[in-house]
Amino acid sequence: MLSEPFLTTRHEDGSDVPLLVWRADDPLLAVGTAPLGGGVGVRRWVVNATVPMSYDRDDPADHLAELAAGLGLDGPGVGLLTGVDVAEVVTRADSGVRVWATVGLGTPVWAAAPAPATPAQRVGTVNIVVYVPARLGDAALVNAVATATEAKAQAIWELGLPATGTPTDAVTVLCPADGEPAPYGGPRSAWGAPLARAVHAAVLAGGAGTVVPWSDRRPG
Repeated sequence: MLSEPFLTTRHEDGSDVPLLVWRADDPLLAVGTAPLGGGVGVRRWVVNATVPMSYDRDDPADHLAELAAGLGLDGPGVGLLTGVDVAEVVTRADSGVRVWATVGLGTPVWAAAPAPATPAQRVGTVNIVVYVPARLGDAALVNAVATATEAKAQAIWELGLPATGTPTDAVTVLCPADGEPAPYGGPRSAWGAPLARAVHAAVLAGGAGTVVPWSDRRPG
């Protein structure tokens, strides 16, 4: 089981910067695109860390590992970064599937857009963490990532944005490491359908208002 996240801060560059932390009761099987702990494997925790819009480190995995160590997190885990204040996380659930999303849409893009002439001026990141309460097979895990991405794109389209996401979106799907593997994770499968609905609802809610990056509104 993946716990509800708790909100904490770390002191960095003279500011108290927020981050969300999830812990697993038992090691979970995970698949995802996170800079730390991406790919497929057993994971014990998840961190979603706010960073300033000026963030320019070229070693995000190392940075996230440092943050995890500072929190006393042991073993392999998943680390995500975003310019959004992670205190604004949106949670949705459907038929046992739980989804947490931090939604920043400052740079909406089509996935198959032409190469930009200049770098994007604003960073926008949609980070999605999904917990499915049943073991998914390997193919179902990969399909679940695709289903979450499709549901995110549907929500963004319904928000009126000509885009499928942002250049830096990440998704992580976690499930129990034991049990009979469910073979499918598509949007009409037993677990893919509630996953899609929960992701869609979370992104739709998180993107409905104006999201101001954390570093643009902090005191001083």
